[in-house]
Amino acid sequence: MLGEELKRIGYEGTEEPGFIKPRAYIELHIEQGPILDVEGISIGAVENLQGISWQRIEIKGVANHAGTTPTNMRVDAGLAVAKVITFMRDRCNQSGGTTVATTGTIAFEPNAINVIPSKAVFTVDVRNPNEERLIAEEQALAAYLKELAVTDKVQISTEQLVRFQPVQFDETIVSMVEQVANEMHLSNRRMTSGAGQDAQMMARICPSAMIFVPSVNGISHNPKEYTKDEDIFAGANVFINVIKNLAQ
Repeated sequence: MLGEELKRIGYEGTEEPGFIKPRAYIELHIEQGPILDVEGISIGAVENLQGISWQRIEIKGVANHAGTTPTNMRVDAGLAVAKVITFMRDRCNQSGGTTVATTGTIAFEPNAINVIPSKAVFTVDVRNPNEERLIAEEQALAAYLKELAVTDKVQISTEQLVRFQPVQFDETIVSMVEQVANEMHLSNRRMTSGAGQDAQMMARICPSAMIFVPSVNGISHNPKEYTKDEDIFAGANVFINVIKNLAQ
């Protein structure tokens, strides 16, 4: 246990966790997406953060020869996965851009070029900044999987991996970010954070918000991640002035 290990090394301390309550939390971060860069905007005033739902889905079919089995006689786990992926893309398209869904991992068995997959294990990452809409997407996926099990004669099981509710950041701080950026003659816009951030956890205990600066080509967590010096300076100055305003 963490507490036992802290005690063992002499770092246990005498106060109970949570004895310090922050007045506010402001996070300066690269956008990790392409919007500010594409639109040529310097500062993002982040007003909310998307809810995140991760599932691992397993689909069982029947392995058979790829050349000798007619398509109408197949129970193809790989085809079923493809249908799930396209179903979720259609849901995203119908959402007006608020829902995003990604299948980032797929593993087939027996994973041979000339064998119809007997099993597919894959993930679905669904995000939306509105809790009710996120729930609706989860329910739509669940209903579709039930339908798919019947139409494609496959067996389907699911496992929830991660579930975070959307976060609404503090309106006073978000407005202050906009105000400071305007006073510094920096182009700005309100934004949703598509990625999970420290601020989503801090928002549980104190007023919180974020400031975004552009990511060139929207690349992050990659050696090619890059933000121009002038954008870093602009973000840092907005950050400092927001903190000064809050301190006053």
